[in-house]
Order: sequence, then C-alpha cells, then structure tokens
Amino acid sequence: MATISPFSHPLYVMLKPAGARCNLRCKYCYYLEKELLYPDDKVHTMSDELLEKFIREYIDSQTTGEVLFTWHGGETLLRQPDFYRKAVALQKKYGSGRHIANCIQTNGTLLTDEWCHFFRENHWLVGVSIDGPQTFHDHYRMDRHGMPSFQHVMQGIELLNKYGVDWNAMAVVNDYNGDHPLEFYHFFKDIGCHYLQFTPVVERSPDGNVTSFSVNAQQWGNFICTLFNEWVKEDVGVYFVQLFDATLANWMGITPGVCTMGRSCGHAGVMEYNGDVYACDHFVFPEYKLGNIRTNTLVEMMYSPRQQAFGQAKHTTLPRQCQQCPYLFACNGECPKNRFVQTEDGEERLNYLCKGYRKFFNHVAPYMEYMKNELLNQRPPSNVMKVSF
Repeated sequence: MATISPFSHPLYVMLKPAGARCNLRCKYCYYLEKELLYPDDKVHTMSDELLEKFIREYIDSQTTGEVLFTWHGGETLLRQPDFYRKAVALQKKYGSGRHIANCIQTNGTLLTDEWCHFFRENHWLVGVSIDGPQTFHDHYRMDRHGMPSFQHVMQGIELLNKYGVDWNAMAVVNDYNGDHPLEFYHFFKDIGCHYLQFTPVVERSPDGNVTSFSVNAQQWGNFICTLFNEWVKEDVGVYFVQLFDATLANWMGITPGVCTMGRSCGHAGVMEYNGDVYACDHFVFPEYKLGNIRTNTLVEMMYSPRQQAFGQAKHTTLPRQCQQCPYLFACNGECPKNRFVQTEDGEERLNYLCKGYRKFFNHVAPYMEYMKNELLNQRPPSNVMKVSF
C-alpha cells in the first residue's frame, strides 16, 4: 500500500466523472458551490466517448512506465461500477504494456460488496473521507437530508477490510475537531488505518471573511505538534502521516508527495465531467480554465505558458517575510489558496496558517535532522524513537 502521491509523474490530471454531485452535504465542502459552474447542464456525468478520449490521451502523454489515474468527486461512487469497468478495459486497451495504477476518493457511504470486489480484483487504492470519531465526523458530514453519516462510512470501511482492499484515511481538521488531536489520532489507530492524510479546512465566505468552521493557525499548530509528539515516540515506520512524510522529504531536499508543500504547483490539474480542464482542484473557476480536451490536448493545456506561470507563481509571489523565513524550504508558502493575510510589515499574500506551520517546523526540526541523517547513512528513520531530545 502507498499513499496517494502523484508527483513523480510528469503529467497528472484528476478526473471528476460525476461533476460536483454528491450524496452528502458536508457543511465545509468547498466543492458544493461548483455546482453553479455549469447551471445549464442537465447531465453532470462523463460520457463513455469522453472517458475513452481521456484515457487514450492521458496514457500517451506519460513518459514513465507507470501511469496513475485518480478519480475524484463530488462523490465518485455515484457512477456505477460498470463505468469503472469500462475505464479498466480502456486502460488495458491503450496501456501498451505499462503499469496502470488507480486511486479513487470516496466518502465511503455507498461502498458495497460489489464495489469492494471490483477494487480488490483490480488493485485500486481507495481514499476514504472520514473526520475521526463519530462526534467529530457527524458534526459537519451530514447527508442531503441532514442525517449523520458516520455509521455508513464505518460500514464501508468494514467492507474494504473484509475484501482486503488497500485504503487510506483522508481526514479534515476543522474548528470543531482541531482541539482534539490525540482523540483523532487514536481513533484511526484503533480502526487499523496506517496511512493518514490530515487536511486543514481554510475557507472564506463571499465577503472574504474566514468561515466559522475553518481551523485557525494556532489550532493547526497545536494539532500537528501534539500529533507529532505521539507519532514520533512509537509509530514511526508503522503509521504514516502524509504531512510528516512531506516534511521529511523537504528536509532531505527531495520532492514531497503532496503539492501544498512543494516549491511550485501546477502539477495537478483536474478535468470535469464535460472535458473542461482547470489548473488545480482548488482553483476550479472560469479564470483558471485551461481549455477542453475536445479541442486541446492535455499536454497543450498542462504544459502551456499559462499553466507554467500558475505553477511558478507559488514561489515568485511569496512575500518578503516568507523569503526570509528559515523554514521556507519546508513550507514553500503552503497552498496559494490560503495566502490572504498580511505580513508583519503589511505585505499581502501571507499564508493564513503561517504561525501554526512555523510552530510545527520549529518543534520538529531536531527530529527531522536526526531522521535525515539516519536515511543518509542508510539506517531506518524509526531509530528516532530511541533518542531523547
């Protein structure tokens, strides 16, 4: 099993075969508003013809022996298994002997024996969105009828385990669960999840104010420091937290497996159900539309000067405070969508979570240096658990 990490691939585009459709109505979901992007479309599902065009072109565009497909939401399982069976058949048809890998993100509530059999048979990696214990999860993750979803998610996870499907947890940290990192972490250990991705919710309302459900910088810093303290004592090499892996990668000077921590972005585009391609999943707005696969090739769009400029702007637009920060190499300003507060000297574009990240990097620095040295000397970084700092 491996975490979802596309950035070793030269061209990476997420697919949204069901548009913004979803059977849940999570209160913090930034993608619900995207339903307004195509108000005149009666059908928000990808056609078989477009699916085949994408798969053929996507495989042809790759320069490595492995090709990774990522299926993203809305809710991906609103498309029936036959749609994905067609995708697998097309991947085999156009794969030309390459190794094809698939990962899919789901809220887990629609998982069935049929789905899990398909995932196991075809070796798909499943990312399940679950926000910790029931009290935390159900606070924001309700269905379209206002009913809680936790029990349905857990039933889905039980099915994944029953069929031996590889899966990761994709958890959101918000204002409500952000003060309970250990309860959060212990829950995932208790359910046997060894690969964890924690994403801080930072969203703004139309008036520009940060929403009430967003985690604040202090919360985020406390959350990841507390969680790290628990992990570094006994779980290194056993439980894998994406942020910690990415931080160590940056300490080593290698590309991290998550775009938010990379020096540049623009590596990960997204294609909507109708073939429209956008610069990034967090920038699905008209001004970031690169074109449509029916009239432009993926290579033309993803390697266009416009997309290159979008990716480079992550670094070139950093405020002076970031440029002078000793942890710039580890943070790289994080995600550009979160850069909307002023620096100490009044410059714009400072990351909203900056203080939390600075606290974290300052706290973990000696541990990262130790693990880096162990790796450079071909020793396991888990040796850090034997050392006191």
